[in-house]
Amino acid sequence: MSQQELLTYVVHALESAGIDYMVTGSIVSSLQGEPRLTHDIDFVVAIERDQIPRLLESFPSPRFYIDPPAVREAVETAGMFNVVDAEEGGKVDFWLIRDDPFDRSRFGRKYVENMFGARVNVSRPEDTILAKLWWSRLSGGSEKSLQDAVRVFEVQTGVLDRGYLESWAERLGVSDLLAGVEQEATVNEVDEM
Repeated sequence: MSQQELLTYVVHALESAGIDYMVTGSIVSSLQGEPRLTHDIDFVVAIERDQIPRLLESFPSPRFYIDPPAVREAVETAGMFNVVDAEEGGKVDFWLIRDDPFDRSRFGRKYVENMFGARVNVSRPEDTILAKLWWSRLSGGSEKSLQDAVRVFEVQTGVLDRGYLESWAERLGVSDLLAGVEQEATVNEVDEM
């Protein structure tokens, strides 16, 4: 199945299992900023132990590869696991919501967006930018993540909650990266005039 079909399939599976979720990562930064090719789909999920069997049933073998012990461990440790479409090679990463203020904030701020004909919970643009900056800092300076943040900032600049962005950037230790994103977005805007 195509990436769009896989996204829709996973959303349906999560909703059928009663699992709260939010799509994030590059697929959302492509929606909110500049489209680019991405090889996986990222979900932040809130899965309870008793929802695991229903989730596993949603991804039957041999069509899908999912490791039940990895799912159980991720739920216990707020870690991550993935599902692979064995026929097409599409991959979905599931990140369990962590018990930290930023994860709780961004998960609570998700909103519904129409993606590929489906109503999908996605992260707000401010949270997409902040997550990209945090991931860039964590990974030692990912250029893709920084450029994704710049493009979302450029496209969404008129509707961004700057106070929220600046406050969380400071708390996450990425204020310098946010300043760089804003500066590059401003330079790009001037260059386009």
